[in-house]
Amino acid sequence: MKALVYEGPGSKEWKDVPKPQILESTDVIVKVTKTTICGTDLHILKGDVPETKPGTILGHEGIGIVEEAGPAVKNFKAGDEVIISCVTSCGRCEYCKEGMYSHCEDGGWILGHLIDGTQAEYVRIPLWNSLYHVPKGVDTDALVMLSDILPTGFEIGVKSGGVKPGDVVAIVGAGPIGISALLTSQFYSPAEIIMIDMDENRLKEAKTFGATHVINSRTEDPVKRIFELTENKGVDVAMEAVGIPATFDICQSILKPGGSLANIGVHGSPVELQAQKLWIQNIKITMGLVNTNTTPLLLKTVVSDKIQPEKLITHHFTFDEIIDAYDVFGNAAKEKALKVIISRD
Repeated sequence: MKALVYEGPGSKEWKDVPKPQILESTDVIVKVTKTTICGTDLHILKGDVPETKPGTILGHEGIGIVEEAGPAVKNFKAGDEVIISCVTSCGRCEYCKEGMYSHCEDGGWILGHLIDGTQAEYVRIPLWNSLYHVPKGVDTDALVMLSDILPTGFEIGVKSGGVKPGDVVAIVGAGPIGISALLTSQFYSPAEIIMIDMDENRLKEAKTFGATHVINSRTEDPVKRIFELTENKGVDVAMEAVGIPATFDICQSILKPGGSLANIGVHGSPVELQAQKLWIQNIKITMGLVNTNTTPLLLKTVVSDKIQPEKLITHHFTFDEIIDAYDVFGNAAKEKALKVIISRD
């Protein structure tokens, strides 16, 4: 089969590799029909995630059709169409029982990280609990967004940040994760959602997704502008959705007393915490890896058409065009890209 293989920092190749086989009784082999690229994949390629070893197949998102199921697998059989979760869960360990699937003792974020992932014609899913049936009649492009970005924005941004009715929310980073946080923040009726980015096209898109204000940090001081918009108070919730020191610094500079900073971005280098200013403001800082325990809830919102995550998709490619897909996604501002879909056909 063909797969996209990480060959070390800055290097990847679409090449022939052995097709995965059932190794454990709880394994499922899935024929991948659609996958996508995540910002985390770009971080891996930059060398920001040293745990990912050369030779690993990238990718942790997608949908497909069950090819084969191990003897211990329940609820899934050959021919079932499934959503692949980015986080693998056994459902039995201490962390899974607490809903912290990201720290599953037998799983967690392993696909495309510690084991071979979904940017391939076939993938081995080690624990069948990490699959969800595809409902009939639902746009499968939309369902790819349920693998990672929607639960990540919702859990690590909106829920961890404690968004409430009437809040003023600022999201720094209008990429796919930031837009996912924008979409799911609206479940809680905040008064204002302010999007901050350097990409004018992404800010225009953010307006169509429900942002009440947008700030281009390339052309104006975002901290100054936030305080102008909030009568010098600051925001109730600031979400960091990029993963660099500059954007984290914006977030810690715009909080009002009692506010929350929810860090969603993947950081490859240290940030400077302004503890000397923040200690007296009674603020909360959260960060973490998505658990995907909200995937069933989010699936219901997609099925009922409450949100339309397929609108995040700007480009389509076939598997044989996956290198082109990376070029487009990695040059998002130039290509006006948000999320790409890579399909078998």
